[in-house]
Amino acid sequence: MGATGGAAVWGRAEQQDFRSRVRGTLLGAAVGDAFGAPVDRMDPDAVREAHGPDGPADLVPVHGRRGAVTHLTQLTLFSVDGLIRAQVRRDTGAWHPPTDLHRAYRRWFATQRDWGPDERRAEDGWLAREEWLYARRDPTRALLLGLGDDTMGTLDAPKNPGERGPEAAARSAPFGLLVGWDPRLVAQLAVECAAQTHGHPTGNLAAGAYAVVVHGLARGEGLEPAVRRALTLLAVRPGHEPVSEALRRALGAVRQGLPTAARVTGLAGEGTAEGLVAAAVYCALVAEDVRHGLRLAVGHGGPSAAAGALTGGLLGALHGETALPPAWLAELEGRPTILELADDFAMELTQGPALHGPAGSSPGWLARYPRA
Repeated sequence: MGATGGAAVWGRAEQQDFRSRVRGTLLGAAVGDAFGAPVDRMDPDAVREAHGPDGPADLVPVHGRRGAVTHLTQLTLFSVDGLIRAQVRRDTGAWHPPTDLHRAYRRWFATQRDWGPDERRAEDGWLAREEWLYARRDPTRALLLGLGDDTMGTLDAPKNPGERGPEAAARSAPFGLLVGWDPRLVAQLAVECAAQTHGHPTGNLAAGAYAVVVHGLARGEGLEPAVRRALTLLAVRPGHEPVSEALRRALGAVRQGLPTAARVTGLAGEGTAEGLVAAAVYCALVAEDVRHGLRLAVGHGGPSAAAGALTGGLLGALHGETALPPAWLAELEGRPTILELADDFAMELTQGPALHGPAGSSPGWLARYPRA
């Protein structure tokens, strides 16, 4: 499976397995987000008082319903939209994926500003016309500042250079689904796109590391080998030490006995990107199943929506969609959209040349993902 030029030859079984992992990654991240959102940044004592010593056991209403997602899921979906658009634009020779991702994130920013979709903007494609995405779900100041104008943050001139929060990492699972790419390129793209809102090295390197871990899982590797590859790739990057140390602590914590909320809290630390990615890695490594892993991730207080999203993305990539709790999926906000986008992403990555290539293009596909 997979080659760098998009010319991979996929067997039917491989396509089906990959589609399950793509669905699992996107649905898992969204379910984790929805599960963690009601206790997001709550005091740990308040979480225990409301939900018992192990935190929530089921979806709890937030934003007026059970299964509601936050800006983290919204942005993850626009990451996918941007990546598909980048693949489609590759045929034109004008190929710079960070720019396509920035345009996608700017389309997300419009959902936080506008009342609803603007049907006159044909270049928006289909995702930006989904009305449910126009709900404002507590986006952080760093996201609104980073994406609030047309100037794209870069590694040389990042937006919010002091920002170390987990939001960029939590939208980066889709980069890991580029299974035909070399992991170094996956890391580079995730880091560059994270710098559009999170300019501190730990903010964007944690996003790169997380994408590389998802990449390994999507290619069928185990979680620990995927983390060790991320550590190897991080080692050559300036400022990697906090992220690398956090990931090593996560691997070490697995061997310290039965999993506890206190251990997750210790790994998460102050809720920065490297701490949340490390906590998610730990929760995914020790999880008996997806529900157990997510309960462990969100029960400690702190940025629980991000912790849930990061953990859910890992578990979904590792096990595929059928491992996710069906009762939670049944109530997940936006599930039809997430499934449709996941299947489009899988189809683009496995059969892109048949949709837009030398032999001809699908007008319907180019209407969904315009090259403009």
